[in-house]
Amino acid sequence: MVLLHVLFEHAAGYALFAVSEVEEISMLLPQVEESVLNIGRFNNIVKLAGFSPFKSAQSALENINAISEGVLHEDLKLLLETNMPAKKKKALLGVGDAKIGAAVQEELGYPCQTGGVVAEILRGIRLHFHSLVKGLTAQSASKAQLGLGHSYSRAKVKFNVNRVDNMIIQSIALLDQLDKDINTFSMRVREWYGYHFPELIKIVPDNYTYCRMTKLIGNRKELSEEHLEGMEEIVMDSAKAQAVLDASRSSMGMDISPIDLINIESFCARVISLSEYRKGLQEYLRSKMSQVAPSLSSLIGEVVGARLISHAGSLTNLAKYPASTVQILGAEKALFRALKTRGNTPKYGLIFHSTFIGRAAAKNKGRISRYLANKCSIASRIDCFSEVPTSVYGEKLREQVEERLSFYETGEAPRKNLDVMKEAMVEATEVTATIKKKMEKKEKKKRKREKMRLEALAAAEDDEEPIPKKSKGDEEVEETVPKKKKKKKHQPDPEEIEVEENGMEEEVPSKKKKPVEDDTPKRDKKKKKKKNKSED
Repeated sequence: MVLLHVLFEHAAGYALFAVSEVEEISMLLPQVEESVLNIGRFNNIVKLAGFSPFKSAQSALENINAISEGVLHEDLKLLLETNMPAKKKKALLGVGDAKIGAAVQEELGYPCQTGGVVAEILRGIRLHFHSLVKGLTAQSASKAQLGLGHSYSRAKVKFNVNRVDNMIIQSIALLDQLDKDINTFSMRVREWYGYHFPELIKIVPDNYTYCRMTKLIGNRKELSEEHLEGMEEIVMDSAKAQAVLDASRSSMGMDISPIDLINIESFCARVISLSEYRKGLQEYLRSKMSQVAPSLSSLIGEVVGARLISHAGSLTNLAKYPASTVQILGAEKALFRALKTRGNTPKYGLIFHSTFIGRAAAKNKGRISRYLANKCSIASRIDCFSEVPTSVYGEKLREQVEERLSFYETGEAPRKNLDVMKEAMVEATEVTATIKKKMEKKEKKKRKREKMRLEALAAAEDDEEPIPKKSKGDEEVEETVPKKKKKKKHQPDPEEIEVEENGMEEEVPSKKKKPVEDDTPKRDKKKKKKKNKSED
């Protein structure tokens, strides 16, 4: 006879179920399959032997992490030791995960089984768990599962804030939109101001410089030699500044009203501010790419690398793509049109904007694009899955592409990939070691600051001594002291003492004395009036 116990891990806790004794485990399978949906028949086969609920959410998270890693937790060990039979040879433990089964067999010595009838029993337990355990409702079980699922996901998926590629996707999309908008607005400025000064368009072809010159010049009739220095600073060429001055004196443009000029200047200021913001955004994109994908950005450039990440959806998706997909990424329409019409498929997509394909000869463009896509896929995988990303691999891959270009042109044999990668690994280990040291130093400084802050708070709390509680004797002393002071300051007359004995308040005699003190100035005034009358 074999005594089968089945271990079930739930968000509420560990549960151990005893299955009815049989000579062979295979005999249970048809019975379990028939009774899985019927709770009454399932209870006859499976009964609860032990249940160990989790003490807190933190304890549940620790246990589920241990199970996912195939480690036997102390809580599970205690449950099995208390509820499993003493004779280990006759007992058989059914588990859902082979890793946890191997850990149990190694530490406790119970033989474990997975799959087959155990999987069917676990399916039935999962379906009727809230009915099999007393005091557990379906609602509370679902809440426990949801809470533990969220905490487990948060613990497993640890995002590094400095390596989030969402910011790269948004910034490259905004950069492309700004390029379109600035180009459109600059054309509007050229058309608008061209009515007044049409010759300036040929002298200053750049959009940003044209808007700055438009704002500086204003009315061309008011332009003089005093503005030459300002124009030289903008154009960075004294000959062009002089040409603008000469063209303004003999221009074919029409006159412009002050109101129109004010509107043009305000619009130029807006275009200039957009252009300056675009420069700042490009710097931000460059710094972000050096943090998230340094190898890819050093190989193919920040803008092209950011476009590849944006088109793929994330750096992880780009790392999963094969080199053939990276090669034609961005040319999907041309690919499907070629497949539909049975024409030639495209040789390159977004990677065409890199400098390598433009430098290659027409016959070698397809070959270099295929080679470059291969190196891009390697660089993206290194950036995605390395703990401390560095630009060493990207620089070495860039050297390989340069050597391949020279091989196509001159026939000089490039270095082997194995030798290059060995050199890159040696350099990368040195760089990562220095980066880790810097990070450790920063962490130590943070700890010191935190320690100093806590010490300062503790010292401040010690300085603020608590007010001691007053005893009854102290209260009596404090009450007697002010009474003595009052007697010293105010010595009552015998009339006041008589009033106090009669039960009157102390303030009554004081009110009688006040008018006596106030009558003296009134009497003096009356005497003065009498004297004045007598003199009259």
